[in-house]
Amino acid sequence: MTRAALERIAAALERLAPPPPPPTDWLSAPAYVWDGERAQAVPQLDAMPLDRLHGIAAQKVALRDLCGRLAAGAAAHDVLLWGARGMGKSALVRACVADVQRDAPEAIALVQLASGALPHFPALLTELAQQSRAFLLFIDDLGFGADGRAQMLALRSLLDGGVAPRPSHIRLAVTANRRAIVAREDTSDALHERDERDDALALADRFGLTLGFHPADTATYLAILEGYTAPLGLTVDAEEAMAFAIARGNRSGRTAHQFATELAGRAGLRL
Repeated sequence: MTRAALERIAAALERLAPPPPPPTDWLSAPAYVWDGERAQAVPQLDAMPLDRLHGIAAQKVALRDLCGRLAAGAAAHDVLLWGARGMGKSALVRACVADVQRDAPEAIALVQLASGALPHFPALLTELAQQSRAFLLFIDDLGFGADGRAQMLALRSLLDGGVAPRPSHIRLAVTANRRAIVAREDTSDALHERDERDDALALADRFGLTLGFHPADTATYLAILEGYTAPLGLTVDAEEAMAFAIARGNRSGRTAHQFATELAGRAGLRL
């Protein structure tokens, strides 16, 4: 086959190939989801107003302050949010970033890392380092077990940094349901369980800010529920609300939101 024929075939294949995706505009959206190769812009950040999150007052103040510092270009910590499931860890991350964006929409963005994207994390840092905007990178529900241990070790390495320091306008927010990530006592006899605990502790030590989320007592659960229902003018039957929680096996912010959704639906309202 002649060279000219090969060149014609190559040109035809190039015409058939899809064009490369455009580069990400890191200044245009309030949030992004990064899959390890490219980012998908999220045009509207799904976040509740901070004043509708109840039962976590101290955590709200601490994380909102951190996000404000980061957006203003001041020194800020990486943050670990750990503890009881359904108590608003992920919701608080979104709410705090959105609250800062109300005053300074272009100052900060939230970037959620998809599951399995950690191995490609350095490439993301390289891309974001060139931007003038602050970024809070969000890893939701850090796993444990065999896969989770590898993820923890990778995250530890990233938090430690290397020869090239991580830019000061890029920080991490990580959520984890397991208390063992910060617990100091060692009651395990199994070697692999002790190793897992040591790995978790070593990871927790690398965060400048750790925020604990604890199971809600009855009063807190009802206060959270009222935070959802009061703006809608809905009346809450405390006995029915507790029965709903008992049926689901826990009192939490998530359970309160589910019951509020039920009440709003009955009334023909949107929550």
